[in-house]
Amino acid sequence: MIQFKETSLHKVNEIISRYPKGKQKSALLPVLHLAQVEFGGWLDVPVMDYVASLLSIEPIEVYEVASFYSMYNLKPVGKFVFEVCQTGPCMLNGSDQIIDYIKQQLNIGVGETTTDGLFTLKTVECLGACGYAPMMQFGKTYREHLTKEKVDAIIKECRAKAN
Repeated sequence: MIQFKETSLHKVNEIISRYPKGKQKSALLPVLHLAQVEFGGWLDVPVMDYVASLLSIEPIEVYEVASFYSMYNLKPVGKFVFEVCQTGPCMLNGSDQIIDYIKQQLNIGVGETTTDGLFTLKTVECLGACGYAPMMQFGKTYREHLTKEKVDAIIKECRAKAN
């Protein structure tokens, strides 16, 4: 049975309490973040159904939000999720070549995870660092002005952290 740990459930209730009665759907984004962390780094249908029940909303309302935002994973992902910006400024500065280089280096396509489970590659819309293009995010880390050499260093850094 899917259920938050007691400490997480307490946090969920605290988040819900921030909003007026009948407006608990407003807690959906932060509750989905908690769910993703607690239930393996991704949101499968039973987890989203559980979140819907906690917020007294329809499951489809959760699916719509989770599938809209790139920060939610709807399938298992690697330990390091490389989210490369693919909007205009990044593309003009070479994000397509960076994406292709990551695909080549990790032997995966966009939306795929390496066989060792370490890396997932995603393309995302604007990450708000247009002046530092091309850029990517992994976890809470932003890396800007990407080059092939910087990508190699990031992959090496992540592999070292995994060991």
